[in-house]
Amino acid sequence: MSGHNKWSSIKHKKGAADARRGKVFSKIIKEITVAARMGGGDQDANPRLRTAINAAKTENMPKDNIERAIKKGTGEIEGVSYEEFTYEGYGPGGAAVMITALTDNKNRTVAEVRHIFNKSGGSLGEAGCVSWMFDKKGVISIQKSAAGEEALMEAALDAGAEDVRDEDDVWEVITEPAEFEAVRQAIEAASIAIESAEITMLPQTTLALAGKDAEQMVRLLQTLEDSDDVQNVYTNADIPDDALEAA
Repeated sequence: MSGHNKWSSIKHKKGAADARRGKVFSKIIKEITVAARMGGGDQDANPRLRTAINAAKTENMPKDNIERAIKKGTGEIEGVSYEEFTYEGYGPGGAAVMITALTDNKNRTVAEVRHIFNKSGGSLGEAGCVSWMFDKKGVISIQKSAAGEEALMEAALDAGAEDVRDEDDVWEVITEPAEFEAVRQAIEAASIAIESAEITMLPQTTLALAGKDAEQMVRLLQTLEDSDDVQNVYTNADIPDDALEAA
């Protein structure tokens, strides 16, 4: 299983199991606000906004919260103005880490991100130091109990999906970002339940970690995820299951 999928899977499980729901809502609201500001409040004409709204619905966010975030983005009601930044660095064992952040205070955010890296045995790097190791892709995850491989492949590939991967207990449908929404809609139209769907950064290759490096890497990823300004964290680290489950 890919490092991306293992970290994403444990992240979603922990998010459902502990008291992080407020943080999840906060991050999605920020994304909706910025997406609406950049591309307008019509989700049919704004793919980024549509993806953010779908994420909000997956988390059972109230409709009023979604609509208020859109209005803040379009300027219909007053709200905080967020800027988008990407940070890159290296974690324990030399694993690559990419972070996207939405913040109203760049200096605060970069100082916090640098502190988290240093405290966890990593280092914040220069722009471009690891981004070349990742490809921007759409990833749609489906529990194997929800669909057979043949039916899923027919729906996904006919709609323009790049690949359908066998990842233990789930199928992962990989798309180019431009095809993501069409593929997602085709899978739903085939009455196949989607577990998660996101535009993400997939590592071209992974770096296996073990022992202390793996444990420190999990702490680094968790601490970054818990930062209020951090939206998404990506890594090429392949972390053993025991290190993830112990987190």
